[in-house]
Amino acid sequence: MSAPRSAVVVGGGIAGSATAIALTKAGIATTVLEARSTAADLDGVMLTVATNGINALRAIDADHCVTGLGFPTPTITLRTHTGKRLGDTFTGGLLPDGTQSQTVRRADLSAALRDEARRRGVTIREDSRVERVAEHPHGVRAVLADGAVVESDILIGADGVHSTVRSYIDPEAPRPAYAGLLTTGGYASAVEVDANPGGYEMIFGRRAFFGYAVAPDGEIWWFVNLPEPKEPPRTQLRAVPAQRWRETFQRVYADDAGPALDLVAATPDFAPMTSIHTMAHLPRWHTDRMIVVGDAAHAPSPTSGQGASLSIEDAVVLATALRDARTPAEAFAGFESVRRLRVEKIIKAAARINNTKAPGPVGRLLRDLMLPTILRLTADTKSARETYEYRVEWAGPGASALGSRTELS
Repeated sequence: MSAPRSAVVVGGGIAGSATAIALTKAGIATTVLEARSTAADLDGVMLTVATNGINALRAIDADHCVTGLGFPTPTITLRTHTGKRLGDTFTGGLLPDGTQSQTVRRADLSAALRDEARRRGVTIREDSRVERVAEHPHGVRAVLADGAVVESDILIGADGVHSTVRSYIDPEAPRPAYAGLLTTGGYASAVEVDANPGGYEMIFGRRAFFGYAVAPDGEIWWFVNLPEPKEPPRTQLRAVPAQRWRETFQRVYADDAGPALDLVAATPDFAPMTSIHTMAHLPRWHTDRMIVVGDAAHAPSPTSGQGASLSIEDAVVLATALRDARTPAEAFAGFESVRRLRVEKIIKAAARINNTKAPGPVGRLLRDLMLPTILRLTADTKSARETYEYRVEWAGPGASALGSRTELS
């Protein structure tokens, strides 16, 4: 087995497009197979690309895909349902040129990365659902739903938390864990809020969590986390009329201070309601010729603010490992050895925060008493610096596979 010359990436979202860009930079001809059309980008609302994610994009000369789309949101203010300020946390420091973490529309970032991949010569085949995958001594064969066959030296699953590729790598792989929360969000205009552009306001409501950020043009981007102990089927969620969800919001946020109800009322349409899932520990990430990256391998909850950034880091580390290793199997093993510890540590930290979003009365009281102290003590810890100051490099043999830190101001 020798170094790969061709790759298929299953999944054309943020992780898949970033991976395709990085592989192309490493000299590997890449085809992306995306099951849906670009219209699917309308799902989801916003996400944050933290400074470590922006650094990773810079390693593959693609940081313009995020810095020109969104707005900086370096801080998060946490409040109780009464409006009391619990404290602040941050989403990364300043990069040397002053760049801060950016909040962008998911659809805009997906489209920008996909366009950049095409510009660099990546073939992107939409409406190409992978039905079967077979690994053989000389490569991998992907069979599509329409019967078409795509051959490549390696195959990379960047197909999200409900990955198809993952089950071919390990038929016994655990299923994603439901986090006990549903989420949606939207964009509202002409609503006065007590917040300025440049950060998030997040409210631990009595019955549900609510967050929002003010864009420079005054538009307000918001999201909800609704507790739901038993996961509803996706088809059931999609069948619930928007008016029913509005009535639910009226009930769960009725006793909370803050602009939740006004923002929901001012939003003509919001994103489809979805369940939040995580993948905290996947025992097997790869075979000799197939590997999963991003949420397909390690899905944190949105609470981490790191989902997109970790996926982009994966793209760069994997591409440089494939560039420098003698075989794909060697590259995959090296990739996993440096990525697993980092991503699983971040996932565990996010899970602890998730558990505070909708506790009972006693848990709420303890949280509100303890959280201000916790925020002060953890604002500049080694763990926080390791998250945001992590830097992947392109130059030098195996540079990215080692990972490094760059001091942020």
